[in-house]
Amino acid sequence: MKLGDKITRLRILEGQVRGLDRELTQSEVSQAVRAELGGQISQSYLSQLESGTRPHLTSNTRLLLARFFKVHPGYLVDDPEDVHLPIKPRRDLDDRIDLWLVEAAEEFAEDPLLSRALLQIAKHEQSRDCLLLLGAIVDNKALIDRLTERMTPPAPARRRRRLVT
Repeated sequence: MKLGDKITRLRILEGQVRGLDRELTQSEVSQAVRAELGGQISQSYLSQLESGTRPHLTSNTRLLLARFFKVHPGYLVDDPEDVHLPIKPRRDLDDRIDLWLVEAAEEFAEDPLLSRALLQIAKHEQSRDCLLLLGAIVDNKALIDRLTERMTPPAPARRRRRLVT
């Protein structure tokens, strides 16, 4: 799902949650972000995000929208075609960690494996614990060597020809 589609979907859901029986308009989201969070997101910026004219959020906007819609900041990025993520509220520390990971994934987009790994950690419900576990693994060189060996695909075995006599 694309970022713009997600924001549109969140506006629809938020309108229902607020008992309006309709979607929140972009202007209502803009006004509510200002009133409820003290932040600022213009209606025109929301329109550009939803239409795809602006494909990426600033980190401040991502955090404001995540808080407003009560979703994980990592949700507010384009998904690979085959991934569907649940919408879950997060704690402030987790939000900051996840935002940092998402920004890093965007910064290192030229390395798709690294970028994907950072997004996977950011989207995990316990991303802080994932990073702590990774830190513990790094301390164990023998374990890293074994895991690296397992991750590296083995070279294809050569087939021996049987001699027929």
